Amino acid sequence: MTRLAIAVCCYAVIFATSLFCALLLRFDFALDEYATSVFRESVLILVLLKIAVVLFSRDWRRRMRYSTIYDLAWSAGICLVCGILISALQIAHETMPQIPRSVIAMDTLISAGAIASARIMAQALRRLRHTKRSFNAARTLVYAYGSGSEAAAMTTSIQSSSLKLRVVGIVSPRNLLPNSVIAGVPVYDAAQGLESIITQTRAEVLLMPSRLPGREVREVSDVCQKHGVNAHLVPSVDEIPSGRFELKMREVTIDDLLRREPNQLDMAGIRTCLRNRVVIVTGASGSIGSEVCRQLLNFGPRKIILLDQSEFGIFQMEQEFLALQKDAARILPQLEFIVEDITDREAMTRIFMLHRPAVVFHAAAYKHVPLMESNPQAAVRNNVFGTQVLVDVADRFSVERFVMISTDKAVRPTNVMGATKLIAEQYLHSVATHSKTRFITVRFGNVLNSAGSVVPTFRRQIEEGGPVTVTDPEMLRYFMTIPEAVQLVLQSGAVGEGGDVLILDMGEPVRIVDLAKDMIRLSGQRYPEDIDIVFTGLRPGEKLYEELFYETEQNAVRIHEKIFRAPRESEALSTTMEEELRQLSIHLNSSRDELREVLWQVTSRIVQRSSAQPMEVAEPRRAAA
Repeated sequence: MTRLAIAVCCYAVIFATSLFCALLLRFDFALDEYATSVFRESVLILVLLKIAVVLFSRDWRRRMRYSTIYDLAWSAGICLVCGILISALQIAHETMPQIPRSVIAMDTLISAGAIASARIMAQALRRLRHTKRSFNAARTLVYAYGSGSEAAAMTTSIQSSSLKLRVVGIVSPRNLLPNSVIAGVPVYDAAQGLESIITQTRAEVLLMPSRLPGREVREVSDVCQKHGVNAHLVPSVDEIPSGRFELKMREVTIDDLLRREPNQLDMAGIRTCLRNRVVIVTGASGSIGSEVCRQLLNFGPRKIILLDQSEFGIFQMEQEFLALQKDAARILPQLEFIVEDITDREAMTRIFMLHRPAVVFHAAAYKHVPLMESNPQAAVRNNVFGTQVLVDVADRFSVERFVMISTDKAVRPTNVMGATKLIAEQYLHSVATHSKTRFITVRFGNVLNSAGSVVPTFRRQIEEGGPVTVTDPEMLRYFMTIPEAVQLVLQSGAVGEGGDVLILDMGEPVRIVDLAKDMIRLSGQRYPEDIDIVFTGLRPGEKLYEELFYETEQNAVRIHEKIFRAPRESEALSTTMEEELRQLSIHLNSSRDELREVLWQVTSRIVQRSSAQPMEVAEPRRAAA
């Protein structure tokens, strides 16, 4: 109540003074008897009326010291409403004191200017006190890196709230603000060289927005490391609700170095495909499947069925989604957690009959290349015949869309895992030629931080003190973050047609040895002084580089900024798949070598058909029996 009483008194003084100044201006600073009588008769009513509007609009609750442009606009709007209200009352009631309309107009402008000035002055005094407190404090010198709005936001935030940081320069990455000063801080053009800027200003920390492309983060962090400057990422407010970032600065991670520009998704198109639908996700506890389930929540499906053969994995997903259900502000679809094997035809038939799904995202697969070389029976049974079961059941129950996650290792495969995924692709296409279901294959490369992938392995080796093991100094791989890959999988499901092979734009391939060096550096260690890299040679089934396209797919059409559609295969080529699967089924329980031999024969025939001309394909590396 004390604050309200002080606010009312301040508003009363401002409104009374504004009316007096308006009369002075109207009568050329010579108040005659008429002007004096107008002031005397109207000041009390005018001030009371304006205070009533202020109380009703709760303008007094807007703290002066923390005013923004929105607060100034709100206060100006209130003054305008008061002016209109006074004019209307004068017209409606003859008993109201008659104030000249020019005085009302000038009073409105003066009142708005006075309130704005008071807010600006209060904010200036707060900043002056903050500057005085921080003047003698030991502060870290900081650069703000980014475009105008991003850098300005970081700079003003630090200036207004931090006693430990001082912004000494804004680095504009594309010379967007030449010869400018923002909030008293000079703007430097990054084109002149980040090294010279660091030498010139001697700052110790560089802050940059977390949405920068990975290539730019890599370049900036490399320069900072060479000159002893700590690079940090500052998450935007939009990224915080997702839970991926905490509300604080964070170190640069390997995901940041490899991240590309954000995907431009057709959210309406994806929502049209998924809204009020029943969706099944196979492999729902895996790296890709679990992220598919999380992102599906944004598109309003009626029910999500999480299917996996891993009991512990499904348990973990259940706990995660139950925690989300406790958030009363978020409405989730129905959720079903099912532990089943996709190779069990009767179980899959029962699930599809019970739930009648409209959309299937098939992410269940064995994917570890060297391990599958030693276990070809498991790879063929799960990746080939498991897919066959799902495709057949989806076709039988007329599922609207069936999206299968494939891999770049299915292109001219040299390993068991890639061969099984290629055969799964081909069977899906053979059914797509006569089915009402839209069977779609989405092919892409490696995803960061997936279970069993290179990044967690490198991280563990670094934590143990090294060395980091890399198979070959020339090994190249395509990489994509898990959220980015899943976004494009959902987009592919929306734009794909039956029989499509959709290939994701993976950007430029990355040398694995460079990835290892980046992870060593980001851990605070040095290569080779602290952590060394040891080259172990290619493992069974591995090749130096992966491909995303066959020769017949080189003319793939870009149907989205990051999605290509490969040319369709003819029905004649697809009809041979039943015989190929029969051959694999006969030898499924044979020895590993015999099954690998048959698998290779089937794969070679498919690769020859998928090439522009007959070609000799090198036999995969074999695992020790």
